[in-house]
Amino acid sequence: MTTPTARDALPTTAALALGDDALVLSHRLGEWAGHAPVLEEEVALANIALDLLGQARVLLSSAGDEDELAFLREERAFRNLQLVEQPNGDFAHTIARQLYFSVYQHLLHTELAAGDGPFAPLAGKAVKEVAYHRDHAEQWTLRLGDGTQESHERMQRACDALWRFTGEMFQPVEGLDVDWAALEAAWLESVGDVLRRATLTVPEGPRKGAWAAGAGRQGLHTEPFGRMLAEMQHLHRSHPGATW
Repeated sequence: MTTPTARDALPTTAALALGDDALVLSHRLGEWAGHAPVLEEEVALANIALDLLGQARVLLSSAGDEDELAFLREERAFRNLQLVEQPNGDFAHTIARQLYFSVYQHLLHTELAAGDGPFAPLAGKAVKEVAYHRDHAEQWTLRLGDGTQESHERMQRACDALWRFTGEMFQPVEGLDVDWAALEAAWLESVGDVLRRATLTVPEGPRKGAWAAGAGRQGLHTEPFGRMLAEMQHLHRSHPGATW
């Protein structure tokens, strides 16, 4: 992807929200380097992380200096979904997080690409990458959910644990012309279909409301995010102004 020029600048609020989603999830997936269960997954997760990092660079560059936005902002200034900042956990936990987010991202980029708004060119390129991310997550959900008793139980626990973070994905974002209700309905149908085919039960817990997760877009994050951010920003903050 190429960095947009000033003439192609994207709406700042939306660019930060989508850019932070991609940046934070990229870092989380990168944490699997050297720890993935098999070599093939080492490569697959790294490729997905790099795709997301590329998306983040384009989006954050539109909103300002990408390095400063990634490495010098404080926790409250990030606008990512709480879902993407959740720790990797076991492999099933990572796959559940990836399933929930990649289905959302694929549906969102498909809708944006079909319109004529400022995000259409970026979405048109990203949707091809995200289609792979979605397929990867769906295939692993099926393998784990309909696998051994152990893999089934772990996958169900992961889906249940992350369910409460999914409602925030469909809160309107300034600068994105999207039918959020229709997007949420399509997401619920798609994710529900995958879970049922994987012999998993669709979680029934709360997904929105004051008692559910959902304030990441306002800069309120969960405890694990602060620790992740400190690790992600440590090198840049330790050597200000350093260049390769």
